[in-house]
Amino acid sequence: MTSTSSSRPAVGVVLVIGSCLSLPFGAAIAAQLFPALGAWGVTSLRIGIAALILLVIVRPRIRGWSRQQWLAAVLFGVSLAGMNGFFYSGIERVPLGPAVAIEFLGPLILAAVLTRRLMDGVWVAVALIGMGLLGLDGMLGGEPLDLLGVVFILIAAAFWVFYIRMSAKVGESIPGSGGLVVGLLVASVLLLPVGIPTVAAVSGDMMLLLLAFLTAVLSSVIPYSFELAALRRLPQRVFGVLLSLEPAFATLAGWLVLGQSATPLKLAAVALVVAASVGTALGVRREKRRVDGKSGPDEPPAVFTGTIPIVPN
Repeated sequence: MTSTSSSRPAVGVVLVIGSCLSLPFGAAIAAQLFPALGAWGVTSLRIGIAALILLVIVRPRIRGWSRQQWLAAVLFGVSLAGMNGFFYSGIERVPLGPAVAIEFLGPLILAAVLTRRLMDGVWVAVALIGMGLLGLDGMLGGEPLDLLGVVFILIAAAFWVFYIRMSAKVGESIPGSGGLVVGLLVASVLLLPVGIPTVAAVSGDMMLLLLAFLTAVLSSVIPYSFELAALRRLPQRVFGVLLSLEPAFATLAGWLVLGQSATPLKLAAVALVVAASVGTALGVRREKRRVDGKSGPDEPPAVFTGTIPIVPN
């Protein structure tokens, strides 16, 4: 790792926390658009605006891309469209904190499969216990989670796994942020059928357009930028641990912005998922050190989030 990476870890910590705060608050704002635009309409608008913003900033050089690079970028766009669309469909029906906790099952299970360590299986079991607490909360008098909403979030979790795999491909084959921009543009095209009526709906309503812009900035532009900068300053272990706080921040955002209540069982469920995420992140790092025979600072690894590819695996 470069000296810049190791000399300013405090800045990296602040950047990751900023990203974790930005993402759920962007989703909370997006939820306020659902009655007017629908979950898929909001997804289309958010992805489209983010793609245009980053296209202007990055201006990717796509001339000379190989067939493999184009295929990776296109499939990455497919994963983005599915992951975001089904997640927004889920939080249209399920409170934000539990929704993010359920979606975290995707990367947790993938991490356990890839590392094949006993402890990773234990952490997945801990996360599943957390999911059981969510169901128990509904049976004991708390507001039960909408079944269709849970199904949508589980589909989003599966697309998250697909996204993780494709983000690694994009990072390996396409330098810079060009793959990210093209992926967002592909996702925008895929969402165009629901996006056209959405644009018509917001074109005459400046408040809806402002909320859509804020959603794109908070859910895409800021996290993309912050996480990329943070990974130049932090090792994977620290980054993964901090990122695992996202379900807790999502619960906070749901409470502050949407007025969603959090019962003790829901909070316990979120805490178990956070613990499982932290444990998995630490275990993956230890396994990598054992295999590589390293104990020094991290090389820039692939780190995945609910939004973007950061650094190639």
